[in-house]
Amino acid sequence: MSSLEQQVQAGLRQVNERISTAAQAVSRDQAAITLLAVSKTFGADAVLAAAHAGQRHFGENYVQEAVDKILALRALAATGEISAAGLIWHFIGPIQSNKTRQIAEHFDWVHSVDRPKLAHRLSEQRPPKLPALNLLLQVNISGEATKSGLPPEAVTALARSVIALPRVRLRGLMAIPEPETDPARQRAPLARMRALFDRLRSELGPDAADLDTLSMGMSADLEAAIAEGSTLVRVGTAIFGARAPKPLET
Repeated sequence: MSSLEQQVQAGLRQVNERISTAAQAVSRDQAAITLLAVSKTFGADAVLAAAHAGQRHFGENYVQEAVDKILALRALAATGEISAAGLIWHFIGPIQSNKTRQIAEHFDWVHSVDRPKLAHRLSEQRPPKLPALNLLLQVNISGEATKSGLPPEAVTALARSVIALPRVRLRGLMAIPEPETDPARQRAPLARMRALFDRLRSELGPDAADLDTLSMGMSADLEAAIAEGSTLVRVGTAIFGARAPKPLET
């Protein structure tokens, strides 16, 4: 086993232990919480090491880097080294309009939809031969001027619009609250997100059947997010180590 595989396996083991401990503390089933390994800036070899350890969900922020990685892993799958069909790719970064086609063609999930235009483009550009693209609406739950996302009061209208589109499937909400170190202060915006999620499901009624995902929580606030009902946590550095410099994209 290579040093990279050892590092990644150790990181996954530690993060999964944190998830298990946090779930037990609030009487939740760990199986109801998905770990999304944020592999942005790490190479296909790091993803492969995590896949060998059983990790299936991977998150990417940069479109071209991600597409190159996805294609490289599919090529490896052709040799029988891995089952690329078992890897699930999530786009979690800000979306540029000129990148929606690549996202629609290569990803399984998109976490950062915050405008009707983006949802419509992803719907139009999703190849009919592929399963519906799973979408999450990004909410600016802390009201930060520099952060992407919908204001909470705009969520229901966009949700109704997305539900009506073909070839996409609205699955829930995502948020990245303002960083806090105090556990009680961490939980406040996460609790607002859970209340917003529950309210949206109630308002949509039968149309909410597919809404099962609340994506919130990263390395620093993973425990608080699980306590407030997160079903998907996003962790990168704790699994893969220190990040490489951000790649340039055009």
